[in-house]
Amino acid sequence: MAPAAQEVLPPTLAPTSEPPTLFDGTTRLYTAYVCPYAQRVWIARNFKGLQDKIKLVPVDLDNRPTWYKEKVYPQNKVPSLEHNNEIRGESLDLVKYIDSHFEGPALLPDDPAKKKFAEELLSYSDTFVGTVYGSVKANPNADVGAVFDYVETALSKFDDGPFFLGQFSEVDIAYAPFIERFEPLLLDLKNYDITTGRPKLAAWIEEVNKIEAYKQTKVDPQMLLARLKRKLLGK
Repeated sequence: MAPAAQEVLPPTLAPTSEPPTLFDGTTRLYTAYVCPYAQRVWIARNFKGLQDKIKLVPVDLDNRPTWYKEKVYPQNKVPSLEHNNEIRGESLDLVKYIDSHFEGPALLPDDPAKKKFAEELLSYSDTFVGTVYGSVKANPNADVGAVFDYVETALSKFDDGPFFLGQFSEVDIAYAPFIERFEPLLLDLKNYDITTGRPKLAAWIEEVNKIEAYKQTKVDPQMLLARLKRKLLGK
């Protein structure tokens, strides 16, 4: 694992903030500290020890600078990555891109069976996220147990480490920001503990929280919970 680098996080940019100079040779990760999708790419950057190679440019999701959509990323979403005179988006694509285009510890093992399973889990992540968000926003009585049971079963496939593929990988990065949010959200709204009866998931959460690259991306859980409730329920 790359040695942890303690960095001073740059301030979030609002509409009055000056935009960076595009395509001046600087590699930039446009992010938002509260966005789980952007957090995925931030974790990958940190894990590979690229804090000095990829500059964070955080934007305010609630009050986005107009220049971000006009000049940087027309989709007006985070994350996006400025590298080699191009802007790329989509969180899982960017995790893979950073892993393949930059030095640092690999985020996928060489084992073909693990690579195949990784693709299954990455594909399932949209179902996982959508199901939990939907259970809160659209169908409060929906049972979210099945998607967490899927995660528990997936964590049981390999026994050479506590993570999905044994060692920390793209898959853990894909799920960690969302489980970080879903655990307190479901406990608060439904009194539902996602770890009850799921020892592998409980152990995974404990181990992920020891990963310095991930710890550096965490923000106040109460603030995240309040933001989620406001976004999903208008509270």
